[in-house]
Parts: sequence; structure tokens; C-alpha cells
Amino acid sequence: QVQLVESGGGLVQAGGTLRLSCAASGSIFSIRAMGWYRQAPGKQRELVATITIAGRTNYADSVKGRFTISRDNAKNTVYLEMNNLKPEDTAVYYCNARLSGLNIWGQGTQVTVSS
Repeated sequence: QVQLVESGGGLVQAGGTLRLSCAASGSIFSIRAMGWYRQAPGKQRELVATITIAGRTNYADSVKGRFTISRDNAKNTVYLEMNNLKPEDTAVYYCNARLSGLNIWGQGTQVTVSS
């Protein structure tokens, strides 16, 4: 049993910065990896960044060098720092936790980047 609560979305100007937070609760010891995904209207949900229990990170090519995924184990929280935001980053961002074949999703938070 894992629950994810997201925060930090909003409206920003191009070139701005946002930091998304995802607080996990419940059976957090069962989490194998966590990540952020995003979905724009009419498009499939796509991977943005992931971090494994070993601390290894992976990023989509479109966000490399701009986004950073990190975690605070003491607070059971994963972050996504988004720098130099572009209008094409506009989407609903979802926090994800993987538990040995089972995916748990947060409710999603809207990120809108204006030109």
C-alpha cells in the first residue's frame, strides 16, 4: 500500500523554474523505483525522469540538462526541479512508484508554460 501526493505545479513564463514534489506514504519499503511522467492533451503519457532504489537516474532526451530528479529519504519525498521551462513542457505531470510489476500513480499536477 503506497500513496503519492503531488504538489508544485502551476503557471510559469518560458525560461522559468518550477519544483514538483511527491510525498510517498504507506509501504514505502516496497518501492523499487520512482519517477515523473507527463501527458499533454492528445498525446500518450511519456517518461520524464526516473530514479531507482540504487540512486541511478534516467532522463528523457528532451529534458536532459534542464530537469533534475532527486529524493529525500528522510522525508520520503521525490522532487523534480525543472529549469529553463519551454512551452512544449506544458502537460499534466504524474508521480509514479514501481512495486515489482505494479505501478502506483499520483493524481497529477498541471504545469503550464507560457511564451
